[in-house]
Amino acid sequence: MSILIKGARVIDAYSGLDGIRDILIEKGKLVKLEKNIKEKADKIIHAQGKVVIPGLIDLHAHLREPGREDEETILSGSWAGVHGGYTVICCMPNTQPPIDHPGMVNYVKEQAKSSPIIILPYATISKNREGKELAELGLLRETGAVGFSDDGSPVMDALLMRRALEYSLMLNAPIISHCEDLNLSRGGVMNEGELSTILGLKGIPAEAEEIMVERDLKLAQLTGAHLHIAHVSTKGSVDLIREAKEKGVKVTCEVTPHHLILTEEALLSFNPHTKVNPPLRRKEDVETLQQALKEGVIDVIATDHAPHLATEKEKEIEEAPFGMIGLDTCFSLIFTYIVEKGILSLKEVVEKMSLNPAKILNLPWGRIKVGEVPHLTIFDPEATWIVKEDTLYSKSKNTPFLGWELKGKIEWVIIGERILMERGKCLL
Repeated sequence: MSILIKGARVIDAYSGLDGIRDILIEKGKLVKLEKNIKEKADKIIHAQGKVVIPGLIDLHAHLREPGREDEETILSGSWAGVHGGYTVICCMPNTQPPIDHPGMVNYVKEQAKSSPIIILPYATISKNREGKELAELGLLRETGAVGFSDDGSPVMDALLMRRALEYSLMLNAPIISHCEDLNLSRGGVMNEGELSTILGLKGIPAEAEEIMVERDLKLAQLTGAHLHIAHVSTKGSVDLIREAKEKGVKVTCEVTPHHLILTEEALLSFNPHTKVNPPLRRKEDVETLQQALKEGVIDVIATDHAPHLATEKEKEIEEAPFGMIGLDTCFSLIFTYIVEKGILSLKEVVEKMSLNPAKILNLPWGRIKVGEVPHLTIFDPEATWIVKEDTLYSKSKNTPFLGWELKGKIEWVIIGERILMERGKCLL
């Protein structure tokens, strides 16, 4: 099938393109990217006033399969991704059982065959995510793991983390670090400070993150390996990462939309959906994270999509699990609260949500290029939508953004010649 996209604004951070173009796809390949393409096509998408960007790539999502298919499956998470403009999702290995041996990697790959988009598995750093013994990193990489993380848990043993970084050098795959000192954070619910005292909730100090960020940066410097720091949340962490990058340490990092938009004051409602790890921080931290994105200190915006059942999440805030969903909403949140407010340009957002994730994992996507299989997301920058449970494709609905009106509505998602979303509806 041939597809012709007419009159859209096309933004591609890889080539620097930002202009009105037509796009012609034939036999699953992008064959023309020009003004006023005259060829006929089986499918014509009139995209005047719309924006075409490379399909989004999420470096950090929890799809819960195997073990918690009641919360999310690879298939349901994939359609949530399509709804949010994603064509590639990297899934974390803190499943039940964890993805800590080749059989589990193969299981995820087999389940992903039914996915409409590309699902790439991470594997654990340590066996059973216990932080005591390295997993078989070489075999896991050979089987298809794109990186290694014990996310959800830190690697408390510095020697084990050093060994993981050393092995990763030979495997050309990053170590993704969940930076948290459990001795400082254990039992905490929200950011430690004046507000946590007022609310009577046990706090998690910024130092719980920053001490581990500094340790892992030192280990990355020692080993020369690629360290990727997940869900950065504090000004102190940003300062440490900036300094490490200036020294030439091979470090990349990510931030979530909720850490860019919400502050600890969201906890005033005692809404369990605002309980995340790392916790929502101070206004000063949020402003620093936004500026660090602009400066390139922070490389990626990732969802940290963390689905939970209502019966689990809607408990007293001390008892509720950490995490919120994000695949459905991430792009529109960023467009509404980061692009529309002038913090980042659209081209910079494309870089943070598509090109840079591809670079970090050496993936052949994140760009719009003639001769390649296109991954395309088309959105309407003027259209709005309201976040409601029945508008979300994720199996779980745990988000504090319910009821929010967002701009930047995803309307079309295309991989090759397959149209996965049309006029805002996923083609399930």
